[in-house]
Amino acid sequence: MRCRRVRFKPSEALRFLGGLAAAAIVLGLVVLRVTSCAPAPPPRPRPVPIAPPAAPPPPVAPPVETTGACGQGPAEAARANTAALETLTWRPFGRAEAGWETYAPLIARELRTSCAPQTPGFAAALAAWAGAQRLPADGVMTEAAFARLKGLIQMRRPFVRLSAQGVCPAAPAAGQLASAAVAEGYAGKAIQLRPGALAAYRRMAAAARTEDPRIAADPRNLTIFSGFRSPESDAARCAKEGNCNGVVRATCSPHRTGLAMDLYVGQAPGFGPDSSADANRLFMSRTPAYRWLVANADRFGFVPYPFEPWHWEWTGEAP
Repeated sequence: MRCRRVRFKPSEALRFLGGLAAAAIVLGLVVLRVTSCAPAPPPRPRPVPIAPPAAPPPPVAPPVETTGACGQGPAEAARANTAALETLTWRPFGRAEAGWETYAPLIARELRTSCAPQTPGFAAALAAWAGAQRLPADGVMTEAAFARLKGLIQMRRPFVRLSAQGVCPAAPAAGQLASAAVAEGYAGKAIQLRPGALAAYRRMAAAARTEDPRIAADPRNLTIFSGFRSPESDAARCAKEGNCNGVVRATCSPHRTGLAMDLYVGQAPGFGPDSSADANRLFMSRTPAYRWLVANADRFGFVPYPFEPWHWEWTGEAP
């Protein structure tokens, strides 16, 4: 088969190239027209920085209500309580302290009164309670009255009842402990507790945040900064700090049971959440988190250690 060679004349070649150029121009105009008619893409939204939750204002002493029932009672006793609230010199836990305001929320809970400690109503409630306890019913807070109150509160702790019998409970095995979620530990600290205690803690913390928005406003509130501690770790702390079997450290600690936990309830400026300094404990006694616990923790089976506002123990099972 023989191929046929096609020859273009110069004029025909020019016309052919001119046609291609015209077609390219027309196609470009069509593309430009279509592109110009298409809607412009929406602008990409800029990321909005998420601000951390605002810190709640520092707690202040609640107002003193002197009307109604809180204004009814022995006025002289109320004046004595007001003076001693900040000046009483005593050693309720073996360490010198000034005043009893730190313990006022727990005392009012025991007396079943909502009156402030400076009021006649509080003095009346104290007088009624003291009379039932066969103590002087004058309505004045004394070391003897507090010692009785302290004993009642302390003996609600199963660990203390065992300690009074000379018994130091054994620590649970590792397989008997449950791990808290990362968000439940203060600053993400790893925490272990007995499963029942952890479940009760979760119910309590959820209720607190639901019932008091001030508690929910700070995500640190009621997180756990200490749960189960092995006897070996406590012994190491005792050896390191040289302060055992005192008001702060104990050779046989309730934390060995997996039922005790230290909860964040606030901290005074310049102090840690577990500082036992008097100024820090007084600050804590005024926070919404601590006051909610005093009023409600027993609903979930928890009892306090009065000296440490952060320390609570679950009573739902034996140590």
